[in-house]
Amino acid sequence: MTERRAILSGSTFEELVGYARAVVDGDRVHVSGTTGFDYTTMTISDDVVEQAEQCLRNIEAALVEADCTFADVVRVRYLLPERDDFEPCWPALRRCFGEVRPAATMLVCGLSDPRMRIEIEVEARRAAR
Repeated sequence: MTERRAILSGSTFEELVGYARAVVDGDRVHVSGTTGFDYTTMTISDDVVEQAEQCLRNIEAALVEADCTFADVVRVRYLLPERDDFEPCWPALRRCFGEVRPAATMLVCGLSDPRMRIEIEVEARRAAR
């Protein structure tokens, strides 16, 4: 039987909406769209680059709990309300994904809270253990 396990971050959004930060499904790890909130304080920076860096810390925590790293990421999706906010984030994104080269998509769309300036979603494949 395939392992299926939910990973929770402690974000109040997960409880309010009814989802998990990530789901491990066999060798696949699906990380929900993750924003720049610091889930321990439920605060968010006004700066898009700081938000991107916090998104990546939040995603990394979920990946680690799923027994993965950024090196296991095969797909990434970037969602931003403002297209011009994407390029300033590239150095932070490159630090995590530059060697990995996952398939990637960037979409311009509305996010659920006007303070959110970027949301990142990833899918990873766990290496055989």
